[in-house]
Amino acid sequence: MSKTGRSAGLGFILIFTLFFTHSLFAETFPIDEQFEEEELFLVDESIAALDPFSDDDFDDDSLYFEAIPIIIEAAPFIGIRSFEDVFSNLSEDQKEYVFSDSGLRYSFERAGTPMIVPQPTSGVDLLSSVMAKRPSHVVEALVVVPCEERELDLLDIYNALGKIENIKDHSISLQGRDIHIFAETTRLESARNRTAISDPLPADILPYSDTMYIRFTDAFFGDLFIRGDVSVSLYGITYNMTNFRDVRYSFIPIMRSERVSIIIYLEPIKEGILVYSMSGFYLPGLIANSANLTPSINRRITVLLSWITYGLKQQEILTALSENN
Repeated sequence: MSKTGRSAGLGFILIFTLFFTHSLFAETFPIDEQFEEEELFLVDESIAALDPFSDDDFDDDSLYFEAIPIIIEAAPFIGIRSFEDVFSNLSEDQKEYVFSDSGLRYSFERAGTPMIVPQPTSGVDLLSSVMAKRPSHVVEALVVVPCEERELDLLDIYNALGKIENIKDHSISLQGRDIHIFAETTRLESARNRTAISDPLPADILPYSDTMYIRFTDAFFGDLFIRGDVSVSLYGITYNMTNFRDVRYSFIPIMRSERVSIIIYLEPIKEGILVYSMSGFYLPGLIANSANLTPSINRRITVLLSWITYGLKQQEILTALSENN
């Protein structure tokens, strides 16, 4: 037989073999089922990424593998904490102020050190965020609001602090007179669209985070534009507020934007609701030497704490009434 005939014969045998093998494979593993298996396999990309059929180590045993075990861990029980669990380094005299209506206050300037510091293991750290803005003045405050009618949870606290319009109704006592520092407190649409909007209805579900924009019409500073970022942690809620526009006295800017930091942390504890606040603001040396604005800032913190206390007590009463009905 010639070489050409032998080549043609070998080619025919090769084609016949490939055709027979393909037919046998198609009968054993239908194409549609093969695609279906591949689609099921690629549903979970994390499992597909494991690639059990590695070219480096391929044998018959590799066709059999155990599924990745599903481990479901129960969430750790987070019980309500006591005041000592968060603040254990205060003296007895300081604690008396904490559990009074006025609360404990302390202020210091850049060279000073804070007095109201939570336990390192408490997970509460407001100082780092405030000092990150390099303030020239810091005001600390701590008070525990007792719960008499009913214990409040984080959702209750969130709803109690949602009534921004009520801040203006709270006053301070100065030289025997009640003075309303804020003529108007309004919730805004956004930082750019400063259209006034109404406070929302009480929430049914506690959001993980939230952002609000507020305009404080101040008799001394004029309009203060504040952005409030709300975040929820394991034990409490943090309100981180800063000015997104300059603070001016008349036409003179006295505090640049993002240089005012007011952080308020609230946590339900065994003794009531813990309210811990740290506020920092930066004043240029010329202004700081000309006028002592720390008392003015402290008065505004007093109004905010009064509003918080009143809101918590009102929420406590409303929640107790709704449960009784």
